[in-house]
Amino acid sequence: MESTRLDRWLWSVRLAKTRSDAAAACRGGHVRVNDRPAKPATPVQAGDSVRARVYDQTRIVQITKVIQKRVGAPEAQACYLDHTPPPPPKEGRPVFAVRERGSGRPTKRERRALDQLGALRPPR
Repeated sequence: MESTRLDRWLWSVRLAKTRSDAAAACRGGHVRVNDRPAKPATPVQAGDSVRARVYDQTRIVQITKVIQKRVGAPEAQACYLDHTPPPPPKEGRPVFAVRERGSGRPTKRERRALDQLGALRPPR
């Protein structure tokens, strides 16, 4: 059965932009193979499950094909099954106070109203 280094596979299937980024993610403890922490040189083979947090995004993939060289995006996507859950929907920020454009500086009364709205707004 064919196997390759984990950092090389992450780079070749385009989950990491560079091989050094993939290795850094492994050394930082952001990559797990079959629910075990993995080093950059961990051998991976078809059927292994990889959970990688690269570029502030967690990806959960199952390896279907081991490749050693970087290939085009359509070919790379054929090398794994993506089990990553969809991201939660983003909620739009509510608009608290809308002023007409070009209406000038707010008056003292308008400023107090804006400050009161700001106090009611939940912290970010």
